[in-house]
Amino acid sequence: MIADIGSITLLLAFLVAIYGVVAAAYGARRGDDRWVRSARNAIAIIFPLVLLAALLIITALVTGDFSIAYVSDVSSRGMPTYLKVTALWGGQAGSLLFWNLLLAAFTSAAMLSKWRQQKELMPYVIIVAGMTQVFFLLISTFIENPFARNLVIPADGQGLNPLLRHPGMIIHPPMLYLGFVGFTIPYAFAMAALMSNQLGDNWIHTTRRWTLVAWLFLGLGLILGGRWAYDVLGWGGYWGWDPVENASLMPWLAGTAFLHSVMIQEKMRMFKMWNMFLIVLTYCLVILGTFIVRSGVISSVHAFAQSAIGPFFFGFIVIMFVFSAYWITKRRDALRSENQLVSYLSREAAFLYNNFLILAILGVVFLFTYYPIFSELFTGEKGFVGPPVYERALAPLFAALVLLMGVAPLTMWYRTSIQRLGRAVLWPAAAATAFIVVLFFMGVRLWPALLGFWLVMFSAILTILEFTKGTRARMRKGEAPWVAFSNLMARNRRRYGGYWIHMGVLIMAFGIVANGIYQTETQMRLAAGESITVGDFEMRFNSVSRFPGADDLLITEADVDLYRNGEFLRKLNPQIELYQRTGQPMTIPSARSTITEDFYVILVNWEPTSADAATFRIFLNPLINWVWAGGLIFVLGTLIAAWPDREKEPARARRPAVAVAGD
Repeated sequence: MIADIGSITLLLAFLVAIYGVVAAAYGARRGDDRWVRSARNAIAIIFPLVLLAALLIITALVTGDFSIAYVSDVSSRGMPTYLKVTALWGGQAGSLLFWNLLLAAFTSAAMLSKWRQQKELMPYVIIVAGMTQVFFLLISTFIENPFARNLVIPADGQGLNPLLRHPGMIIHPPMLYLGFVGFTIPYAFAMAALMSNQLGDNWIHTTRRWTLVAWLFLGLGLILGGRWAYDVLGWGGYWGWDPVENASLMPWLAGTAFLHSVMIQEKMRMFKMWNMFLIVLTYCLVILGTFIVRSGVISSVHAFAQSAIGPFFFGFIVIMFVFSAYWITKRRDALRSENQLVSYLSREAAFLYNNFLILAILGVVFLFTYYPIFSELFTGEKGFVGPPVYERALAPLFAALVLLMGVAPLTMWYRTSIQRLGRAVLWPAAAATAFIVVLFFMGVRLWPALLGFWLVMFSAILTILEFTKGTRARMRKGEAPWVAFSNLMARNRRRYGGYWIHMGVLIMAFGIVANGIYQTETQMRLAAGESITVGDFEMRFNSVSRFPGADDLLITEADVDLYRNGEFLRKLNPQIELYQRTGQPMTIPSARSTITEDFYVILVNWEPTSADAATFRIFLNPLINWVWAGGLIFVLGTLIAAWPDREKEPARARRPAVAVAGD
């Protein structure tokens, strides 16, 4: 019964979505508002239909209806209820249904909230967002239907993939999906602006917060994914330049460039073509990333199993790319900038350099991610690009971006004199140099580390100065320091929220440099009672025990004591979890975590002999928690920037009557 109702509901949603697109196109062509309103109503109906389908599959998961193939594939009777619910996005078909649910929610919310203000754009928004909805409903209805039945009903299900049972995976996929799906809205409005020839700033103002929200969720998903990898995968790291990781990073990078670039269109009436290109690129990378994850064309620990949907995704990417390119080409004259770049040392030039740097980073990641496909296509053999190659290629680009992050706010609109800029950076550069000298005498001698720390500290000082200058300006009006700082945030949320984001990224960068260069790894076999010394730490192996866990789980747990300079710190209990139904083991590391470092230990294997020997892999991860702390500040800054400002319209930069070289 559930399977039949669910399949009918998805089919109905698919047909309604087609009608919505056709009605909107007909209404726009005829100028008939009745058809457009009908299309609006059709699109609004899709959300409750897909919600019903999602609730039905959740009901089947919770009740253990193993007549449905998806339920038997991703759940079992012994799984706790919360895992059965989150199994909605634990497999291919369910996650696509969840994607459809989020897309319907975003589209309905954007359409209904902007209906009165954006009547000229709305028919085209419905067409573009509806095309995306039609495609994903096509996949869920006819190719990866979550309600497909089993020919033979099993007594129990296979259970959720052990890697997906970590608490982080409860929220990590939804964050990524919210980010991916969210970028459909600014893309739809951008295409609507092209199709209706309404190419002012209106579509940018309308979608700014939609873009920020999508960008925030995607960034948060990347951070949570790194934390999941650190806690579950048991290799001592958090980012391995895996193809699926890169598939999420690339649209986030393009979205970052877009968020910065649109400011120049708002302030200077420039970069219109840039902005259209960047939002189209972001959207296409979202679909391409989904293609990577779901097609199986590139192997990854994060990817779904190989599926037949790959050609459909590839075809949809081609269609949307050609569609976008056609409209950009058609409106190319209207997309020309109204003003020209006056000086290569100016704020608008700094934003241009930001675009180039981010696209260069994106290009390197894209090339290396798809290298296995390119190499197989041209040589017949699948190549592989490992993390060291990524790091060597990207380090100079990221270093330049960190430097630009600090210097760009010091530049002026139109032009900035070298003398003025030099005076502004002199003492921050000196302070950063003094900091590096201190680090040198503390034992930090590797030049990549010293250079990385200098760049981060230099840009961090300049960013902090932006806060202090604004606060002091308000204090001169008689406000108390805390009141001045609070009012500064409240009245300039977009600007200072951006600075908070920069601070979060810089703190993350400091931790990334420290951990990337100074991480140490040791592996040793120990018998019960033996110890190993790693740095200032001593780890003593006591024993290994085995005991059953929930849902056919067998846990092997080591008991070790951690000391530092002879002082007992705490017990650590790394585990190997074996899911006996599938025979899949999973390593669960254990760590002693502080603000300065993590002592991170993995139980590699256990030899149940009379001596009870075990092999351990140990990592010392310096400043790893700075990465997570910086991520929290990044989230805080984005929330500040996205919060409605008291200023409704952005102020445009006014061209000075006389451009003085020293100004």
